[in-house]
Amino acid sequence: MEKVYILGHRNPDFDSVCSAYAYAKLKNQTDLLKKYIPVRCGHLPESMKKVFAQLNVEPPQYIRDVYPKVRDVYLTSVAGVDADAPLNTVAASYKATNPSVIPVFEGDSFFGLLSVDDITSWAMEELLRKGKINDIPRVRDIMRPEEEPVSASDLFEEAKRRLSASKKRGLAVMDNGKFVGFVTRRCFLKSPKNNVILVDHNEAKQSVKGIETANVVEIIDHHRLDSVKTELPIFIDAEPVGSTCTIVYRKYVLEGITPDIDAAKMMLAGIVSDTLILRSPTTTQVDVASANELAGIIGTDLQEFGLKMFSCMEGLKHRAPKEAVESDFKTYKEKNLKIGIGQCECTTLEDLEDYREEYLAALEDIRKRQELDWAVLMITDVLREHSVLFTTDYIAANHLPYTMISDRVYDMPGVMSRKKQLLPEIMHAIAE
Repeated sequence: MEKVYILGHRNPDFDSVCSAYAYAKLKNQTDLLKKYIPVRCGHLPESMKKVFAQLNVEPPQYIRDVYPKVRDVYLTSVAGVDADAPLNTVAASYKATNPSVIPVFEGDSFFGLLSVDDITSWAMEELLRKGKINDIPRVRDIMRPEEEPVSASDLFEEAKRRLSASKKRGLAVMDNGKFVGFVTRRCFLKSPKNNVILVDHNEAKQSVKGIETANVVEIIDHHRLDSVKTELPIFIDAEPVGSTCTIVYRKYVLEGITPDIDAAKMMLAGIVSDTLILRSPTTTQVDVASANELAGIIGTDLQEFGLKMFSCMEGLKHRAPKEAVESDFKTYKEKNLKIGIGQCECTTLEDLEDYREEYLAALEDIRKRQELDWAVLMITDVLREHSVLFTTDYIAANHLPYTMISDRVYDMPGVMSRKKQLLPEIMHAIAE
């Protein structure tokens, strides 16, 4: 069955992880010809792990990239032979399938690959020495030394390069130390492509590594469009709502399908997180209606669900500054400038002084590593609808409409949305 991976952006947040999970469940009910697999392309912070444990839902598996791998092309269909079997036992196999190589085993252990070149070389040597072939050898006696196998997880291009440089017709493929198949030159005639659906993002720079080699078949998002390039027209659902999970839930409604409890919990978590319990200015009436309907399916109070979820968040002083700053950090280009804007949610700003210097240092370090002109971090108290802004040293910061409360720290009462409230002010400050 053809596989389609559904994935959110790097540095995954609840909306990207939960929308991938829920959309995969929906697609597996509406399209029985493919297998839809939710994945994430980044590691989860401890607070997210705690929430998923609280919801009693297993988050999508982690994948490092979507580059084509050896596992996408290796062969397994040829029957193996025993190393001590006489050579003539493989004759029927060659007549039936004409394989380039045949797996050879010693008991239950993989011994090597017998190739048609091994047989030809032995036959020619016998004819040169004796002028005829009298004795039939064992399979092991004519096999040339085996080359180092490739791994099922090796990159397609790396395995192709290794086989091209080899005199062998094929290489064994191992997975966790066990023989699973083999590759021949025919396996590398055309590079395979992984099918993917992007949720909660549409830009290649925010996506999984190797996205340029994949076949993007759908995009479900609630951000601006700066989309990856595709070879063919695809389905895109991009709506100005507060959460991608809202879009996914409306698709359930459109299909007349009630999500199961786990999918409902995941979608509600995504909406609650991205809209800050429906308090963010990005929240729409569609988000509000969807969240309430999902809470009804689960049988929970929406506000109680959200507060319990945010209570799992670690205080920023207990988190590694670099990890916290990068957990939801996006870059933008404006007037030939590269700007980075991060956001962290918390349940109090009273301990700000406990971590201010460490976070400012981490923000400056990220600015240097990513070669940014300006980097800022918005820290949002979800319960009190209040934020503060940490900023690296940049002249445009002087044009921000916020009150400076200490060096490179600004007070932002009522500001909760990076996209709707902070980003426009950042762009305006640059233009000044």
